[in-house]
Amino acid sequence: MLRRLDVNSDMGERDTAEGLALDAALMPLITSVNIACGGHAGSPDLMRRTASAAQQHGVTIGAHPGLPDRETFGRAERPVRANEIRALVSEQVMACGRVLQTEGLTLRHVKPHGALYTMAARDEEIAEAIVRGVRDVDASLLLYALAGSTLARVGKAAGLEVIQEGFADRAYRADGGLVSRRDIGAIIEDQDRVREQVRLLLNETVMTVERRLIPMSIHSLCLHSDTPQALVLARLIREELQRSGIEVMAASHDDR
Repeated sequence: MLRRLDVNSDMGERDTAEGLALDAALMPLITSVNIACGGHAGSPDLMRRTASAAQQHGVTIGAHPGLPDRETFGRAERPVRANEIRALVSEQVMACGRVLQTEGLTLRHVKPHGALYTMAARDEEIAEAIVRGVRDVDASLLLYALAGSTLARVGKAAGLEVIQEGFADRAYRADGGLVSRRDIGAIIEDQDRVREQVRLLLNETVMTVERRLIPMSIHSLCLHSDTPQALVLARLIREELQRSGIEVMAASHDDR
């Protein structure tokens, strides 16, 4: 069973009163934040405000680059060339880094968003393009990737420190991939099911939609801030981690 775990969430994606309030409420419950950096969502000002809130709570800051498609929130898969992916990753990560630099803050990791993340989980060419984009900026940055995925393998092979990630609020397939958001049941909203998934992940397994228990070794646990009842679920997750005696702390190079 795990003894320590990072808890991360994607933020800086909604510049509305409701979105900002939710991010502020979630921030004390996480240890790492992935900040949208202008592709699927976000702006320099929203990056700055989100990073400032993270600093106040001692939360480690990462860039969250996504496909430049705000209409679908970067969650629609589409054909995209490797050189385009490499460029958009490096440009968005650098944009986030520049904002942090003006605030005297440090960028620690990169986590791809949405369709970029799911395509890289299974497509080697896309995974390699993301890894090159990260290395173009800073090869010391941690790379968050779906546990056991192609992106995790390619990142490790290229010498990046990879943080293998699991999800409290997403359903899994038997091959270890995530169920597509287009499919019914892809998002787990029921509190009992989230609790059970957390317990399984702490024991390095997960139950798939095919009702198969598969191995799943993780360093970080993600809860999406736009999942319904995200704040309730975040509190539930922290309670479960405390009950299990898990030390909650930001991911580091020691987690490789």
